Parts: sequence; structure tokens; C-alpha cells
Amino acid sequence: MKKLADTPISVLDLATYPQGGTIAHALQTSRELAQGAERWGYKRYWVAEHHNLEGVASSATVVIMSYLADHTKTIRIGSGGIMLPNHAPLVVAEQIGTLETLHPGRIDLGLGRAPGTDQVTMRALRRGGRGEEFDVQVAELLSYFAPAQPQQAVKAIPGAGIDVPVWILGSSLWSAHFAAAIGRPYAFASHFAPGDLMEALEIYRNEFKPSKQLDKPHVMVGVPALAADTDEKAEFLATSMYQRFLGIIRNTRAPLPPPVENMDALWSPGERMAVAERMTLMVVGGPERVAASLQEIVRATDADELIVSSDAFMREDRLRSYEIIARAAGKSVSGTN
Repeated sequence: MKKLADTPISVLDLATYPQGGTIAHALQTSRELAQGAERWGYKRYWVAEHHNLEGVASSATVVIMSYLADHTKTIRIGSGGIMLPNHAPLVVAEQIGTLETLHPGRIDLGLGRAPGTDQVTMRALRRGGRGEEFDVQVAELLSYFAPAQPQQAVKAIPGAGIDVPVWILGSSLWSAHFAAAIGRPYAFASHFAPGDLMEALEIYRNEFKPSKQLDKPHVMVGVPALAADTDEKAEFLATSMYQRFLGIIRNTRAPLPPPVENMDALWSPGERMAVAERMTLMVVGGPERVAASLQEIVRATDADELIVSSDAFMREDRLRSYEIIARAAGKSVSGTN
């Protein structure tokens, strides 16, 4: 059985801001969190692409990645992910090629096929788009990363010949089939859609075809979490995340709300069950409970890596959550907030 202490752990950031907060505050917090994650022994810091969502400031994913890479030294910075249908593959290759040139050996490229937003905003993002299938777009993108050929008409400059790890992200069985078929590492978005996790991992591992980039399956599992110094405080702070998921279910997106003493005053029994279904992997507690819960996820999924999404109304609580998670996971932690 894999041990939690031997399992790399990473950060997934949406550059969130709470009620009453600002986008500038969100981006500053992301910088502080990335610097903290580097000290606390996290392997990767990924930024997720979302659009037109109140409380989420990560729409310009590559710009934020550049900002974070400039303010860190060793931690890998990546996209978790870039929603490729929103972009021309050549542009993505050029942008990631530029980042890798500026920060060699530190850039990851995670790709997704969801819009990262609502249907109206999706049409605004993809106005004039070619409507190509995701697999076709990925193949085009990967071709730009290959060494340029003398007669090649279109080259990614920079980008050609750049060796950047390309991950396939997903929350469905389709993504598992696809990641396995092209022999790439696979990250499952179980931090918000855990329903198909186990079946998707089984498909990916059973169907995996070795490639030049990867000789065996490699899986990263998304985990929603809130850690604090005590179980009681963590349970209180986690109500902010519960309220956000409740807003998703009700289709009333808003910045992260403050925690509350009693969620029963806010949701119906049916809504509570719906939130619970979306958050079956949710890890909440003090250091000992967090360590045990994360170890159980590693045991159950046989994950090669974990990526954690943790949010709290107050900046200091969010930073503290990630620090406690790193310590609970047995990572080498240097310094404090």
C-alpha cells in the first residue's frame, strides 16, 4: 500500500476572493499561497481556468501562472487546467513555450475540454471558433511542441521542441479513455465531481498505452479539504465551502461566504444530500484527522499524487489550512506564515 508520506501533494487554486474581498486581494493571496506551498513541500501549484464566476479570478490562467512563477523559485507551476476548446492550440503552445523558456523545468500543462463557465459565456469565448473535437485540438497542440521541421509551415516560436509535461484533466469516463489512449498523465477532478472517480481510474489504468512521454499510468486525484488546528475549528471554517457548493446546486454563484455555526438553517435535507454527493472526498479536521483521511484516499484510489483545493473566508485560515495539510501529509515544511 502506498504511504501518504511518499505521495506527492499539490495545490489547486481558483484565485478565489470572499464576500467583501477584491480581485487584487485574490491575486495577492495566490502569490502568498504559492510561496507558502513552496516552503511547505508541495510539488505543484496549478491554476484552474474559469470565466464569469463571481468570487473566482482565475480567468487569465497563463497570466497568473507567469505571475506565480516569477514569485517562486522551485515549485512547479501549471494549469489545472487550460480549457483547450476556448483557445487556439497555437496560442497555447506559444504561451506555454514562453513560460517554459522563462522558467525551465517548472511548467506543467493540464488540459480540459469543459468550458469552465456557463453556456452564454462559452459562446462569447468561442465566437468564431472552429468547433473541432478535443482530441483533434490536443493532437494539434502536441504537434507544435515537437521539434520544428525545415518545411513546417506553422511553428510555435517559442514552443517548438519544448519538453513540458502535458496532463489530461477530466471528471468523466471519456477523459479516462482519452488520457489512456495517448499515454499521458491523468488528473481527475474529484474535488467537485467524485461520482465516476473509481471507474475512471480503472479505465485509465486498464487501457493505458505507453508513450514516449510516459511508460506507465500516472494518476492525480483532486481532494477538497479544510484543515485547522482542531477538528472543531475546521468543521466551522468548512461551512464556507459547503455554502459555495450549495450555491452551485442552486445556480446562485457568489463570492465565498463567511462560515456559520449551523448549516441546517441554510439548506434543506435534500440539498444537504446533494452537497454531500459532490463532496464525498471532502477532508475536514485537525492534523490527525486530516492525515488519516488523506491516507485512506491514497489507499482507496492508489493515487500517484493528490491535488488539494482548500478555501476559507479569511486569508490566514486558508494559508494555515494548506500548511497543516502539508504537515499532516508528512511533507518537509520549512518556515511558517
